[in-house]
Amino acid sequence: MMVVRRHLAFENVAVGGKCKYYHTAECLVFLAKQCSSTKTLQQVHTQMVVNSSIHTPNNHLLSKAIHLKNFPYSSLLFSHIAPHPNDYAFNIMIRALTTTWHNYPLALSLFHRMMSLSLTPDNFTFPFFFLSCANLASLSHACAAHSLLFKLALHSDPHTAHSLITAYARCGLVASARKVFDEIPHRDSVSWNSMIAGYAKAGCAREAVEVFREMGRRDGFEPDEMSLVSLLGACGELGDLELGRWVEGFVVERGMTLNSYIGSALISMYAKCGELESARRIFDGMAARDVITWNAVISGYAQNGMADEAILLFHGMKEDCVTANKITLTAVLSACATIGALDLGKQIDEYASQRGFQHDIFVATALIDMYAKSGSLDNAQRVFKDMPQKNEASWNAMISALAAHGKAKEALSLFQHMSDEGGGARPNDITFVGLLSACVHAGLVDEGYRLFDMMSTLFGLVPKIEHYSCMVDLLARAGHLYEAWDLIRKMPEKPDKVTLGALLGACRSKKNVDIGERVMRMILEVDPSNSGNYIISSKIYANLNMWEDSARMRLLMRQKGITKTPGCSWIEVENHLHEFHAGDGLCLDSIDLSNIIDLLYEELKREGYVPKVVE
Repeated sequence: MMVVRRHLAFENVAVGGKCKYYHTAECLVFLAKQCSSTKTLQQVHTQMVVNSSIHTPNNHLLSKAIHLKNFPYSSLLFSHIAPHPNDYAFNIMIRALTTTWHNYPLALSLFHRMMSLSLTPDNFTFPFFFLSCANLASLSHACAAHSLLFKLALHSDPHTAHSLITAYARCGLVASARKVFDEIPHRDSVSWNSMIAGYAKAGCAREAVEVFREMGRRDGFEPDEMSLVSLLGACGELGDLELGRWVEGFVVERGMTLNSYIGSALISMYAKCGELESARRIFDGMAARDVITWNAVISGYAQNGMADEAILLFHGMKEDCVTANKITLTAVLSACATIGALDLGKQIDEYASQRGFQHDIFVATALIDMYAKSGSLDNAQRVFKDMPQKNEASWNAMISALAAHGKAKEALSLFQHMSDEGGGARPNDITFVGLLSACVHAGLVDEGYRLFDMMSTLFGLVPKIEHYSCMVDLLARAGHLYEAWDLIRKMPEKPDKVTLGALLGACRSKKNVDIGERVMRMILEVDPSNSGNYIISSKIYANLNMWEDSARMRLLMRQKGITKTPGCSWIEVENHLHEFHAGDGLCLDSIDLSNIIDLLYEELKREGYVPKVVE
């Protein structure tokens, strides 16, 4: 109470002539608008109850509580407005739930409560309602509300139409989104941006580019930051480097500020197009780099297989005193998984727990993948078990982890658990890649066939090349080379180098030159620069004493200028990754690698391991 008295002068106050006495209702409303904290607002609220005729919360109090972003207090005020909140109160509460607190289910709930009280939603209600529908991908709510727009004559309102475009696009109905766009009588830049962003986020990159070009051609609008960011996302998906470079030129020519949104969009675009030098040039040239920018460049390197560079950038980010967020951790964990950087992965796990990120569905899934690929299956299972919520990616990561560690029985059991009690998570294409991989490692031919058939019969999934590749590998390892070849011939598209490589390797181990020669012809067309294909082909002939044919494959390799790719490994020493290739001289000041390798050999011998030497 003393705070209010000290700041607002309880006795005669005349603030800009608004009121004469502190206890008058008008003055209290005025003072409520001036509050800069929840504490002072609650004190004014108390004075309203005690010293004026305002005994129930009003819209002024609610509006200020929302402005102060205090969800519990705002909810309390809203629930006590008598006899019930009016349309203004509902509108500002739905807006805050959508844009400030991101509580989209409650926003939808309040909209329906508003309707039940016979209050009519207007063009301030619908835009935020549709944005909530978009974030929840709630198509049924969006469609029902769209019908209501015609009844209320709001279907031509541009702000409502823009949010409806976003809702339909996020729900996957891009045709409906385009219909709404085409029916806007007077389109502005926001209309065009909504449609471009809608296409881009729905995965329709080509259509996004077409609308962008149409924007300037038809209505003469010049692109702004929002349209350029959406366009760059589409360029990245399409690999359209030429258009992406045009955008960069446009930004420079117009003197636009290279802020974190434009900058990170350019970095992501270049990275997706494989132009890491350009991505790094943009990053290095930015005056200010926030977490969004760092995330873009770290993710770019990680996605391009340059895990060591991604990890170095992560350390640079920490040195720059930029706090990592969930997106950062997910990207770095992906890099750790690529090269098995277990120690750094464990540190990120600990950091995630300290920051409360350990139960985030994306971070936890990345942790499962990292631990599994780094050989720590127990930790992967621990993270999976502790997840309060799991989506398809989480289940798939754990199934794939079990498969990669030879735990076929456990992988199949987890799949059954996912099907029965997955909490809305439904097996998808990736699930079956993991399951078929488990069958490959365990040699479960009959189970593999059953799962392959189950994809289409029970789950309505069309097998893709990855599933055929697993089946070919499964049959080839089991010695069913002719069945594997028949499956390749029945594939709906041409087999890739992975599928053919698996069968070629099996032909070598089974000494089958008949199927081997058929596969050779195909694989040398699909992957002519891979040295391994020539070497394996040569050894297939050599194993059958067909020396002339063996020499012919070696000669063909030399004539094409193809050299054998050396093996590559990494070791982690004191949180630093060191890469070395077969034939390199091994030299590290901090560790005697020769002694360590000798020690490993002795350990392997004690375990009874006999190295398999392949000539």
